[in-house]
Amino acid sequence: MAKKKVAEKSHYAEAGVDIDAGNRLVELLKPVVGKTFKSGVITDIGGFAGIFSLNVEHLKNPVLVSSTDGVGTKLRIAFMLDKHDTVGIDLVAMSVNDIMVQGAVPLFFLDYISMGKLDVDKALEIVKGIAAGCLEANCSLIGGETAEMPDFYAEGEYDLAGFVVGLADNEKLLDGSEIAVGHQLIGIGSSGLHSNGYSLVRKIFFEGLKMSVEDYVEDFGKTLGEELLEPTRIYARTLRNLRRDFRIYGVSHITGGGLIDNPPRILPKACKVVIDRTSWTVPPIFTYLQKAARISDMEMLRTFNNGIGLMVVVSDEEVDEVLLRLEAMGETAYHIGVVESRNEDEEPVQFTGM
Repeated sequence: MAKKKVAEKSHYAEAGVDIDAGNRLVELLKPVVGKTFKSGVITDIGGFAGIFSLNVEHLKNPVLVSSTDGVGTKLRIAFMLDKHDTVGIDLVAMSVNDIMVQGAVPLFFLDYISMGKLDVDKALEIVKGIAAGCLEANCSLIGGETAEMPDFYAEGEYDLAGFVVGLADNEKLLDGSEIAVGHQLIGIGSSGLHSNGYSLVRKIFFEGLKMSVEDYVEDFGKTLGEELLEPTRIYARTLRNLRRDFRIYGVSHITGGGLIDNPPRILPKACKVVIDRTSWTVPPIFTYLQKAARISDMEMLRTFNNGIGLMVVVSDEEVDEVLLRLEAMGETAYHIGVVESRNEDEEPVQFTGM
């Protein structure tokens, strides 16, 4: 029997899948992932499934809130730089931010990493980034899948997906239903492009401008690669702080679709938002892209976040206090607009100052 098992493993390795490498990776990951564990985690990684205990006695009507996302073609920048310890932060951010804006607290995260041939060192760097993101979000990384898929990817390439589950009180969900005329809009700054629009970004920089990731760009104060690989902001701590002390009526995560398509997802049909385009400072990466490719203002606002990672809706009475709190937390925040009444034939998002 022993000889047969060795032979089978050898044949599988020859086909491109190294079971021993996978097992070695799991052992290397245990101390990295273990740092993210919080109360509720029952199982260690390496089992068939992750188990998390729900302690919901403090909630009147508990509901689970989930989301899934990837990193998109931003991964191409990681391949070009051979730097893989930050894309995991992006992976966590894109899913965690989505459930936080619904009013949920993230409980646990799962990842999926797929490679043509398992590179243990590279996979370890990726998961270190995921673990760092989970620590920032106060979320446990309780499991995942590392798949070896020969002939599916070019050498050195991989893909990522992430899945988060959070907990909320059904009566305290942020669904935007109580947003009303006169409420104010606060924009919380992004860290740059986050993980959206990279197909266009790559086309502009690498095909149109013939630039390299190693090129230093004076406008950015860093190389192009460093700017493009800047991790997506995780807003978990900020939102928990605001919700503890202020009445938040709605939050929109500004991802693909930008400030045009995302705010309407939380607006009542009778409301529109009027955003003052001059109320915040647009980071250099966006003005650089717009000028280089001659992109219209409206296309920019629909493709990129333009420096606003979250839009938070608060009352007129609390807007100044919320801005002060955000400043105290080290956030860059702006009073960007107001909620107004909307006629049926009007767009739900309007801009002034353009």
